[in-house]
Order: sequence, then structure tokens, then C-alpha cells
Amino acid sequence: MKLLSRRAWITLTVVLIFGTVACDSGSRTQSPVTPASAQPVSQAPAHASDQDTYLASGPLVVENQVDVAAQREGVVAKILVDTGKSVRKGQILAMLDDRQIRADHEAGEAKLRAIDADVKNWEAEVKVLQADLDRAQKMWAAQLITKEQLDHASFKVLADQYELERERQNSQNQQAVLRSLKLELEKTQIKAPFDGVVARRYVRAGQKVALGDRLFWVTAVAPLRVKFTLPERFVGKVRIGERVSISTAEAQALLHSAKVIQVSPVVDPSSDTIEVMAEVEDRPVDLRPGMTAQVHIGNSR
Repeated sequence: MKLLSRRAWITLTVVLIFGTVACDSGSRTQSPVTPASAQPVSQAPAHASDQDTYLASGPLVVENQVDVAAQREGVVAKILVDTGKSVRKGQILAMLDDRQIRADHEAGEAKLRAIDADVKNWEAEVKVLQADLDRAQKMWAAQLITKEQLDHASFKVLADQYELERERQNSQNQQAVLRSLKLELEKTQIKAPFDGVVARRYVRAGQKVALGDRLFWVTAVAPLRVKFTLPERFVGKVRIGERVSISTAEAQALLHSAKVIQVSPVVDPSSDTIEVMAEVEDRPVDLRPGMTAQVHIGNSR
């Protein structure tokens, strides 16, 4: 009996163990429950402004921006403006030493006055000889003088008329010389070619410069223009006269209005883009030539 009882317990224990293993395997074959963190999260829809706006970028430029060069050689006598100064068209920026040219100009004026005096003298001489010729013609008509005497009076008038014409030509030549000297005097005055600001100065007082040397870099400050490119799909959708918004990368919320003034008629085959230029309509203080601007354009075009 004791042996039978022990076997019964062993059998019961084995049955219980196999039952437990079967339950565990059954529970593992069921579909796993997905944890909350593994569930896909739906993204929030983009703002309408992000979906309907295409963002381009390009440099801010101005039409007038040049290096002012020396138009003749000389020594810089005066510097009248410096970097950062606003200038008006025709304002003198610097002056070259002009003493020699002024002396030549004064001498030329004196010579012209002398020539003009000779012209007046010959004009008076011609009038006197013309009166003598008129009297000789009357005397010839009255048979009071010979034909040789009449011809002599006529030749004297003709000769003096040639002298008068020569002096008049000398006067015109001297006037041309004075105009040339005046032009050289003007070249000694370095002037601003347009309204703007002196962005850079290359020379100093006392420096000798040659023809063509850079003296100043003058740039206009308005109107500001931005050059940018758009994908090929904008062909025919962006037109001259339409308005876009301009901002900087640092202040994208501060928008300025600009008007499209130029659209390229062709597509660049290397990039499949078109070039566009827009002009800023106001004078914003946060935009400067040379900066990179962002251009906001409707994407639903």
C-alpha cells in the first residue's frame, strides 16, 4: 500500500507539471498586446501658410554701384568725404593738385584776349580798306585813276580779309584749347556719379595716382532689388507687376513688399530654373545691399 501510494503521488505530480507547461505555452501563442508607446502617432497637419508659400532666396543688390576711378594722373590734394558718408550726385569726393593746369588755363585766357584784340584790329583795317576801295571804284568810273590803282586797292582789301579770317581761326583754336584745359580741371575734381553712400575709400591725401586707379567705391542705397531663381513650374505663373514678400533669415516674420520687375524669358537647362528680379517698394532699415534675402511666394500658383 505504501508503494502504491507513493506511485500515485508521483503520477499526480507529473500530471500537474505537464498541465502547467501546457497552460503557459497556450498563453504564449495568443496575439500579443501592443503597448501604448508602440502605437503610430499621427502628425499634425502643416499650417496653410507653410503649404501655400514657396521660399526662395537671393542677394539684395542696387543698380548703381561703381568704383570711382581717376580720370587723369596727379597727386591727391584733398579728401573731402570718408567711408560711410552719404553723398549727392556731383558732390566732390576728393581733389587732385590742379595748380599747373590752372596756370595753363590762365595763360590760355590771356592769349585768347590778345587774339581777340587782333581780330578787332583786322576788322577795323578791313573797313578802312573797303572804304578806300569804294572811293577807288568811283574814281575809276570817273576815269581819274588807272586800272592798276583800282586793282591795288582791291587786293589790299582781299589780303586783309584773309588776315582777319586767320585771326578768327586762331581765336577758335584757342577757345578749343581752353575748353580742353577746363575739362582737365574738372578731372581733378573727383565727383560722386549718383546719390548714395561711400562704401570704401582706396586713397589718402598726398598719394600719387595714375589714370584709371580706383579712388572710391560708391553705392546707391535704393531702390533695393533682389535676384532669385524659381523652379520651372513657375513659368507663366510669376508675372511682372506682381508682389512678393521679402524678409531676412534672422527676421522672417518682418515682411516687406516687393514688386516683380523682371522675369527671365528662358529656363536655365542646367538647373531647370528661371531668374526673377523684384524691387523693394519701401526703404526698410533692416535690409542692406549685399545681404541675402528670403522671398515668400505663393506655392499654389
